[in-house]
Amino acid sequence: MKLSDFKYNLPKHLIAKYPVTPRDSSRLMVYDRETKKVEDKKFSDVVDYMSRGDVLVVNRTKVLQARLFGKKERTNAKIEVFVLRELNREENIWDVIVDPARKVRIGNRIYFTDKLWCEIIDNTTSRGRTVRFNSEAGDIFKAIESIGETPLPPYIKRNVEPIDKETYQTVFAKEDGSVAAPTAGLHFTPELIKKIKKKGIKVVEVTLHIGLGTFRAVEVEDLTKHKMDSEYFEIPERTAEVINQALEKKKNIFVVGTSATRALESSVMAEGFVKPNSGWTDKFIFPPHEFDIVKKLITNFHQPESTLLMLTAAFAGYDDTMKLYKKAMKEKYRFLSYGDAMLIL
Repeated sequence: MKLSDFKYNLPKHLIAKYPVTPRDSSRLMVYDRETKKVEDKKFSDVVDYMSRGDVLVVNRTKVLQARLFGKKERTNAKIEVFVLRELNREENIWDVIVDPARKVRIGNRIYFTDKLWCEIIDNTTSRGRTVRFNSEAGDIFKAIESIGETPLPPYIKRNVEPIDKETYQTVFAKEDGSVAAPTAGLHFTPELIKKIKKKGIKVVEVTLHIGLGTFRAVEVEDLTKHKMDSEYFEIPERTAEVINQALEKKKNIFVVGTSATRALESSVMAEGFVKPNSGWTDKFIFPPHEFDIVKKLITNFHQPESTLLMLTAAFAGYDDTMKLYKKAMKEKYRFLSYGDAMLIL
């Protein structure tokens, strides 16, 4: 498969700028891979496709309030610092992106408040820097949470609003670490989760901290030459146990989102079961790909030529995926992070 195979024209008016309320009232396109049947439902109807003993796998990552705005020491030049990931907790060392980068050099300090500042200790890319936050700031995650701004994706062309801090976070969010939301999870509400559990479906968690690589353009026509950014993931022992027991009983594993899918497919044993695991994955899934763990996929409608679209096409089939996207555009489904969802059976 080639990069150009995944090109399509997405009208700007179909890119959702805000989520619907309540979250589970968004539209849900349901596609059955065996019968080729397509249904137009509400997201809350997703429970109707699940049966007792099935498993729902969600990503518990929490989006950092990753955009910090500070001033450079002495010059007071305004600098945006976009935090990417923690490298060393004891030393308060983080990877970040700075803007404007030309003004930020090794040794410079950037002040955010009287109590919080960082010092540039290394250059990693043209805009990337490694920084050390001051130890007096205490818990850096809490400090970022209190002063940072929600990192809405660049394709949402509006200013960040206070409500985004809540709406760009899933109900499963527990573990700090992402700079983008696992968007398929944004459709769930506590009430919907209660209905799912009441029906006898087990809900289990994995973690995959989503980095900026999710928005990075694929720059090679030959997809075998594309390198994914590494992202940290965890599969708890209980999650693996529940999934494997369900697989043994031929039950369905419903996976919420491409990030949870990549975590599971990065940790497959030879027998076709998932193993408890933690570490970094750069797994790139594109057609053709044989999925070992994921049986049903819940996902949003993704950008042209994105690795997320490629994973969806690997699961649903390339030709069918592109047909479904044409249908979604014709029927005015809402696209991308705050948009509608697909359930691929």
